[in-house]
Amino acid sequence: MIERPLEVDYHESGKLVLGMDEAGRGPLCGPLMVAGVIFPIGYQNALLDDSKKLSEKKRETLYKQIIEDALYWKVLVLSEAEIDELNIYRASQTGMERIAQEFSDVCDVVLSDAMPLPAFCKNHSEHDFDCPVKGDSKSISIAAASILAKVSRDHYMKKLDEMYPQYDLAKNKGYPTAKHLEAIKTHGVQDFYRRSFSPVAKVLKQNQQESLF
Repeated sequence: MIERPLEVDYHESGKLVLGMDEAGRGPLCGPLMVAGVIFPIGYQNALLDDSKKLSEKKRETLYKQIIEDALYWKVLVLSEAEIDELNIYRASQTGMERIAQEFSDVCDVVLSDAMPLPAFCKNHSEHDFDCPVKGDSKSISIAAASILAKVSRDHYMKKLDEMYPQYDLAKNKGYPTAKHLEAIKTHGVQDFYRRSFSPVAKVLKQNQQESLF
């Protein structure tokens, strides 16, 4: 439970708040999901919190409720190719910049979870902006965005797991567990892996060297 969300003061001033967060910065494979949520002025939900503090069952329930209650919401998918091209930090920032730009006409305040958005702020000085550290524990909009992003990515990884069960993706969600790293060495690097990430690049290099002999 977030005791006094950042939205309270903004809502009391009649300002609509866009909160944004992402899921999937650390995994070796799968896309990055970036989400944004705008709730009605005065909206309250004591169950909203950082997605990492919630059980899978609670996240699934809140996912449906957020979509139903939000004035506006969006989940943006940034592909593995985009991540490799931009780097994971810049991909996260780019995703949030795109959502902030899309909703700039319908919100007054933009909040991100510890991600500065200099390009957006430069071109939209009329908007209030803040990027609080651990924002998903301070803002219900950021918390809701974290839930949408997390659940969306988990759903995606479960579908990948159905197609590639040898990588155990439904369980590891793409993170570099010892078992997952061994599976990559054994079964190879598929198209949905992030080739710029060190453990994946290492396997690719080893496979390339072995092919020379």
